[in-house]
Amino acid sequence: MAVKTEKELSSDLQAHWLKAVAAIELRNFGYAISLLRGILKQEPQFLTGRQLLRRAEVTRMKAAKKKFFNLSTASVAVMKAQREMKKDAKRAVELIERILEDEPYNKQANLALKEAAMTAGWFETAVFALQTLLEEHSRDTKLLHELARLYHTLGESERELEIYNRISAIDPADAAAVRLGKDASARDSMKTGGWGAAESYRELIKDKEAAVSLEQQSRMQLTGESLTQQITETYALHQAEPQNVDAARRLGALSEAKDDLEASIAWYRYASDLMHRSDPGLVRKISDLGVRQTEREITALEDFVANSASDPVLLAQKNAALAAARKRRAEMLIEEAQKRVERNPTDLQFRFELGEHLMNAGQLREALPQLQRARQNPNARLKAMNALGRCYRELGMFDLAAKQLEEAAREIVTMDATKKEIVYNLGLVYQQMGDRVKSLGCMKQIYEADYGYRDVAARVESSYPTGN
Repeated sequence: MAVKTEKELSSDLQAHWLKAVAAIELRNFGYAISLLRGILKQEPQFLTGRQLLRRAEVTRMKAAKKKFFNLSTASVAVMKAQREMKKDAKRAVELIERILEDEPYNKQANLALKEAAMTAGWFETAVFALQTLLEEHSRDTKLLHELARLYHTLGESERELEIYNRISAIDPADAAAVRLGKDASARDSMKTGGWGAAESYRELIKDKEAAVSLEQQSRMQLTGESLTQQITETYALHQAEPQNVDAARRLGALSEAKDDLEASIAWYRYASDLMHRSDPGLVRKISDLGVRQTEREITALEDFVANSASDPVLLAQKNAALAAARKRRAEMLIEEAQKRVERNPTDLQFRFELGEHLMNAGQLREALPQLQRARQNPNARLKAMNALGRCYRELGMFDLAAKQLEEAAREIVTMDATKKEIVYNLGLVYQQMGDRVKSLGCMKQIYEADYGYRDVAARVESSYPTGN
């Protein structure tokens, strides 16, 4: 069953949706939660509504004072929902949502939601249940394996690969993640390259002995002479079989290991051309390496400018080159982000990334609609609101900037890194609005938690007559 969007809601439900969003803006979480549950009762596949519901529940929970005695009855309620699941999965989801209203991170309830959603055929909702748990248990590889399997069921090989890579970063010894990640990568290539008849990635290589050899090479940590030897041997294979995609891909990986980014990009581009640019993993790899190469150029130019001799002509040339490199990096990041949004138009995380890159490139008005959409994603909401505040401030819309940043600051209870950045930006907005008292109040909030944050200490201490 397809996920429902806001536009597909009935006119009555759209009106309720707008009221729910407005209620959250006003921090009337109880009313918003009531409205959202009513919407989901009629349209359980409205995933954005369920995401916003959970964010409202989490924010309300964090803002509330913890009770001294907090005996959870979730276990009994979950068992009731599981019994109902066999008869009516939709009803079971409704029962589980009642539990999550007060305990949005309850593991047992979220796992039950995943099972009920899968029974109903709502796989995107099942994915969301696991994503909610991973907010608090980001290194739980068991949960990550479950999420990867769900992405596999949905046919989202690119996402599946990302999760297996994440597992491997947490636990390099997880052989299953490595193996399944390779299979996901192969499926992604087969799907985009039209190789549906191939049973596995091994079928894509005519010489199966070469496939085994390449697998063994990929597991080796090569350095020095052994790295050079592997490049020589793989290049010989490439010369014998110029159309062998895996040999070209391997040369790209070996060149990257040797830190020869220019050669690595050339080989990956050659492999991509052999596949008519149908492998998104290769295209993304080329883009990532291009960004890395440009970042190295920027770092070298920045070091030169910072330590330059007094030659004004040379300094002007290097500054011009630095500006051009920064512009090129911004264009590359925006282009890749736009492609991701085009491939996944409903993914609000990708919209946030595009909006952020546009903002960093100074394309503020182009960034606004992306960030406004991304604000509906519970995982990107606070960062999107912070970015919106920055965009509005740069555009001189100080009242809109203050509104975004004030709301974002209220939704975070502890003075963590995200809240410090938001409150600091809010202080800058107040300063530009001419409200010195509020601006200083923001800086003092941060000063009390982190003396060394940016220039907060200087701002706060200079406001006192003694300067102490």
